[in-house]
Amino acid sequence: MTVRSTSRGGRVPARRTAGKGKASPRPAVAQPFPGPIAQAGEAHVFVRDLMLAARIGVHQHERIANQRLRINLDLTVAEDGPIDDDLDRVVCYSELITGIRHVVGAGHVNLVETLADRIARMCLEDRRVLVARVRIEKLDVYAEAESVGVEIERRR
Repeated sequence: MTVRSTSRGGRVPARRTAGKGKASPRPAVAQPFPGPIAQAGEAHVFVRDLMLAARIGVHQHERIANQRLRINLDLTVAEDGPIDDDLDRVVCYSELITGIRHVVGAGHVNLVETLADRIARMCLEDRRVLVARVRIEKLDVYAEAESVGVEIERRR
């Protein structure tokens, strides 16, 4: 088996490129959680691998320095009639990212669970959002792990 070194000094298996016999590195990011298939009258709006820095954690060193986070979001959204190519008729992912940045930037949080809950509640403020799934990963906690974190789901 071919292995490659990671930026944090670890070693992971490399993938083989189809038909070439050469090793290619694994994806640099964890695979996002698969969202369920949208039912009739629903859509899924998602944000994948949003990278932000935050003051998060219970330890003293986590209170004084930012940590890298990877945030994934999957929303089940009720469709309310035809969209008619009108931005006001959809849940806008740009507004979601702005909202996430605001929540993350609001100040130190002890737990990733708290931050995930705040992001989910922000999403559910839009009456069209039925379910908010939020995954937050801290990327630089353990050299032996790609990430640690939490995934939550909140329903209306």
